[in-house]
Amino acid sequence: MDASIQTEETRARQQPDNERQSPPTSGIQIMNINEPSAAIDPLDWPVSQKWIVTAALSVTGFNRIMVSTIMAPALPTISRELNLGSVQTVMALSIYVLATAFSPLLIGPLSEVYGRAVPMHASNMWFLIFNVLCGFAPNGATLIAGRFLAGLGAGAIYPLAAGVLGDLWPPERRGVSLSVYLLIPLLGAAVGPIIGGFVEQYSTWRWCFWSTSALQVLSITVCLVCYRETHYPTLQRREEQRLLPPADISWIQRLKCNFNDPRTRLLLRQSLTTPFRQLLTHRSVQIQSALSGFSYGLLYLVLSTFSSLFTDQYHQSTAISGLHYLAPCLGEIIGSQVGGRSMDAIARRLKRKRQTEVFDPVFRLPIMVPATLVVGVGLLLYGWSAQQRLPWIVVDLGAVVLLLAMQIVGQSLQAYNMDTYPESRASTTAAVQVFRSLGAFALPLAGPAMYAKLGYGWANVLLAGVYLCGNLTAVWYLWEKSSRLQYSSR
Repeated sequence: MDASIQTEETRARQQPDNERQSPPTSGIQIMNINEPSAAIDPLDWPVSQKWIVTAALSVTGFNRIMVSTIMAPALPTISRELNLGSVQTVMALSIYVLATAFSPLLIGPLSEVYGRAVPMHASNMWFLIFNVLCGFAPNGATLIAGRFLAGLGAGAIYPLAAGVLGDLWPPERRGVSLSVYLLIPLLGAAVGPIIGGFVEQYSTWRWCFWSTSALQVLSITVCLVCYRETHYPTLQRREEQRLLPPADISWIQRLKCNFNDPRTRLLLRQSLTTPFRQLLTHRSVQIQSALSGFSYGLLYLVLSTFSSLFTDQYHQSTAISGLHYLAPCLGEIIGSQVGGRSMDAIARRLKRKRQTEVFDPVFRLPIMVPATLVVGVGLLLYGWSAQQRLPWIVVDLGAVVLLLAMQIVGQSLQAYNMDTYPESRASTTAAVQVFRSLGAFALPLAGPAMYAKLGYGWANVLLAGVYLCGNLTAVWYLWEKSSRLQYSSR
């Protein structure tokens, strides 16, 4: 890695952390995982190797996110064929997102004890099995259960992505790495309804699951070939095992897997409780969770009602209405690329202005202010153009503006999260993901009734007011109180 971008995060890996020292155990010598080993540090890998791992991570995230929305255009057909009520129909779509609130609470902490690779490959297989099951569902109960179980596997990508990107890239390149990683998964949320619309119109809705399962097999293959373990303590333990005499390797491995080992038990207990303790005691995590929950809920509210807007008010076919999802997709892609690079540039400028070597996480916050204001503009443009039934291109333009700005806000929050909790990125992301998933589950349930009663225009005025007040207040608070907030990982 270029010496010019060595950061305090790199140096921190080479210093012992007294707070994380294990209790002494009589007669057993536990390896010190904090001893420096630059040769295996992912921050020091060749840039090409980093991008290969980032690309593999991005590919495996694409399918998991696409499956969350692919069945949206086919919901009326599924409802008729499986005799589902209105609540069951919505549940079949949204329970997938609800499930992603739970699995990160286990996967995130475990990835900080046993590494990222095992949870990555295991969750890939879990997701494949239950996504295939959804395609064979004979009734609504089986479909809903299969969607929930598939969502548990899909949810693992959120803490793993935060952990892997933090393992690979220093803070100065956090925005660029996030923008590249998000490029493919962001296509999934928008491409899903497009594919689902054509599948529903020209085939059976079951191919929504069978086709994505075939794609998941390809994704698993790419991940197995290209993905490498990036968790530094895990790599360090493997390196120390490799240097041990052959006769000692199996003994050490058995020791590490022994849950009666005090060090293993302490580390597991600390890691598994980290998301809950941070949600209860860390004001920073609480604020991020609230903002992310509402923002993610707003995203899925737009995605879940976008197709019906064009079928009900513009009288377009299901397949054609699905093509309009290209608009939010375009907005998210532009937002990720512009936001990531702008975020890094602003952070570097603030660092130079302060004349400090320390990378302050609040450097991620300034870009959220103009982006939040643009979200308000996008909501009003989208809502009132739909309310007045202006030409569909105006509605799509509003969606582009809205999703572009929302992506910049979400990306900034994610980078802020990764910078404030470098030792527990996966666990902290899991804590925030709980509210993101709950927001994505709950807000779309209320969305259709809200739009029916208030209309698209006034409903979006209400949403814009809540969004602007919440985000601007939170940015001010995090900036002003940053020195007082608790950022300890444990």
